[in-house]
Amino acid sequence: MAEKIKVMIVDDSALVRQVISQMLDQDSGIEVVAMAADPLFAQEKIKNFLPDVLILDIEMPRMDGLTFLRQIMSERPIPTIICSHMAEKGSSIEREALASGAVSVIPKPMSGVKTFLENSAQEFCHAVRLAARTPMKPLPRLALQDKNNAIACLATLRPTSMPDRPKLSADVMLPLSRGILPRTSERIIAIGTSTGGTQALETVLTRLPATTLGLVIVQHMPENFTGMFTQRLSNQCQIQVREARNGDRVHPGLALIAPGGKHMMLKRVGSQYCVEVREGPHVSRHIPSVDVLFRSVACYAGQNALGIIMTGMGDDGAVGMKEMHDAGARTIAQDEASCVVFGMPKEAIRLGAADEVMSLDQIPNAIMAYSRNA
Repeated sequence: MAEKIKVMIVDDSALVRQVISQMLDQDSGIEVVAMAADPLFAQEKIKNFLPDVLILDIEMPRMDGLTFLRQIMSERPIPTIICSHMAEKGSSIEREALASGAVSVIPKPMSGVKTFLENSAQEFCHAVRLAARTPMKPLPRLALQDKNNAIACLATLRPTSMPDRPKLSADVMLPLSRGILPRTSERIIAIGTSTGGTQALETVLTRLPATTLGLVIVQHMPENFTGMFTQRLSNQCQIQVREARNGDRVHPGLALIAPGGKHMMLKRVGSQYCVEVREGPHVSRHIPSVDVLFRSVACYAGQNALGIIMTGMGDDGAVGMKEMHDAGARTIAQDEASCVVFGMPKEAIRLGAADEVMSLDQIPNAIMAYSRNA
C-alpha cells in the first residue's frame, strides 16, 4: 500500500483549517498531519511532521504567506499550494506567489468560504496530488554573514532580485544632508519593523490616543498588502491609519504606512512635514526600506523626531536609526524578549543607534509621553 501524502495547513482561520482538513481526509491517499495558525507556529511543526505538501494562506499575523513561502523555498523546499482570497486569477499576487515557488494557487472568496471549500474538494485533492509529484529545488541563497540576514533577504525580496545583487544603501534614494533646517515646532514619530511587525504595530497603534503626533511607518510588506492591513488597523485605532500617498501631510492623529513596493521619505514644506512616495531600487535589500525612511527623517526633521525600530529579521533601519540619532533625534529599540525576531533592533543597538531599549508594551507610553511634551 502506497504511503499517504502528508499535508500541512497554515491558515489563521480555524474554520478554514477545519474544513480543508475534513475535505482532504476523505481522500484515502491524503493525510493532514499538522495545522498551524501562522507561519511562526508552522516552522517548528514542519521540522516535526515533515509534510509532503503545504496549503498556505497569504494574509496572516506575524508573517505573511509570501514571506514564509520564500523562506521555505530557500531552505527546505516543500511543494506549496497557495489558498487565499488575495490571489485572484490573473492578479499580481497570484503571479508573485507562483514566481516565489508555489506550485499552484487556489483563490478563495471573501464570503461563503465554507461552502466554497466544501464544493472544491475534488480540486483540492487533485492539486495536492499534483503538488506531491512536483520536483523542488532550493532558490539561490545570498552570501551573507548570518542566517537571520539570509532569511530576511530571501523572505522579503521578489525572486527577480534574489540572485547576488549588491546591497544598496539609502544613498541611491537621497544623500545624507547635514544642512541647517529652518526652525519648526512640528514633531513626528518614525517607526520601522519587519517580521512580527504587523502584530507589534497593532499592539502599539491601538493604544495611542487621537492626539498622538503624526507617525510615518515602514513595515516590510509585498505590494497590495498594505491597503488591507491599514484599513483593519484604522478600524481598531483612535488614530487614523492609512497607506501613504505621495504628498500626504504628516499631522497629529494620523499614521502613514509606506505602500508595499515603494519607498516613503519624509519631506519639509515650509514648517510642515509631508511624505514623498516613489519607486526605486531595493535598499538594504528591501522596498520599502526603513533605512530610506529613517535617513529622510534625519535630514528633514533632525532633533524634532522620535525613531523606533521594532521586531524584524536582518538589519534594515539600523544605519538609518544611527543617522537619526546623530542628527539629534530620540531613538528607541525594542528589546529582545518582546521581539518575534531580534535582528533589526539588535543591529541598531550594536551600532549605538538606540538611546533606549524597551519592551513592546512600554513603547506606546513612550510615544504618548513624547507627544505630550512636543
